[in-house]
Amino acid sequence: MNLFSKSNARAEPERVQQIKTWIYELLKLDLDTPISIIQLRCTEPGCPLLETAIAVMTVPTKTYKIHKPIAEIAFTDIANAMQQK
Repeated sequence: MNLFSKSNARAEPERVQQIKTWIYELLKLDLDTPISIIQLRCTEPGCPLLETAIAVMTVPTKTYKIHKPIAEIAFTDIANAMQQK
């Protein structure tokens, strides 16, 4: 069983860019810092069908999970995920 396979549902590039913009603002990152955002399918019991994994390529790399698909993520979801680290 592959718990982290990519979903077939494609996120809109504009939406991904908006989320990256929020992350740059919240973490006060240099625009040269790479950010990876991927939507994953989870098959564990109680896990949402789709979740979003975010990796901010700083040293060390910061990772965040949001239990929503990219299309449903709001600014507050990003802010809450960043506060939990």
